[in-house]
Amino acid sequence: MSKAAEWNKQFNIGVASIDHAHQKLFSIVRKLIYLSEDEHNGQWACAEGIKYFRNYAMEHFSDEEDYMRSIGYGGFEIHKRLHDDMRYKTLPALERDLLESNYSQESIHHFLGICLGWLTAHIMIEDRAITGEISNKWKTDHTKEDTEALEDALADTVQKLFGLQTEIVSEHYSGEHFGNSIIDRLTYRTKDGKLITIFLILEESLVLQAVSSMLDMPLKKVDKLVMNTVRQISQQIAVQIGTHFPLLSAQYQSESNHTMTEEQFLQEYLKGSYDYSLLFNTGNGYFAFCITPG
Repeated sequence: MSKAAEWNKQFNIGVASIDHAHQKLFSIVRKLIYLSEDEHNGQWACAEGIKYFRNYAMEHFSDEEDYMRSIGYGGFEIHKRLHDDMRYKTLPALERDLLESNYSQESIHHFLGICLGWLTAHIMIEDRAITGEISNKWKTDHTKEDTEALEDALADTVQKLFGLQTEIVSEHYSGEHFGNSIIDRLTYRTKDGKLITIFLILEESLVLQAVSSMLDMPLKKVDKLVMNTVRQISQQIAVQIGTHFPLLSAQYQSESNHTMTEEQFLQEYLKGSYDYSLLFNTGNGYFAFCITPG
């Protein structure tokens, strides 16, 4: 994991103050990775390091927003929403998880994996878009009411299926690694050919707990039984969402349902644009729910 946190010149966007801040953020994450591997006092050192990371990230977001205003950047509003999502949802949710778990190694790895993945995707796409190198990924942003309706539908579905409460971690999930996961890809199509694809990314700890509860027996590893169960659970989640939120109305017919490796998912995810891409914490593991047209 430490190699992934090394600075790479491809992350430079050509604005000295922003590039310097990005190098600093990666340096902090790299130090936190080393600290997390210290069995003696790493978790408590990480607690202080995470506070420093958060404070520096908040300062950087403000500076970057000032720069975008100064050049009249056309994508400012959507870019600021991405910062606000990290400011007000992702970091607070991750910090609550850290506190509730007493800074367990698992919660520290969640924090580092999500922050590292977010930084990488954000810099390579959204920040490079500031200088016109590429176009930003989030072309449109949904209303608060639409997003909250989907969040509520997912929360209700997960509560019914798993008996678990959910907390939103991000409203703009960008494919960040949050632990070993099972990834299901579901495709639906209308009679006139309109296509919608759903990615459901379920952390293995959540899956094992859910299937163990269903069978009333402890399961320690993901096997064929678990994988087949996940495919059915994913389909049920999509169906249940359709009863609450008009994503999958009766006009949509299931076309395919298959699992993917994380590498396959990232390759496909990075090529697309998304109507919604949400990340949740259930207390027993994380899951993401992404919808893309076409």
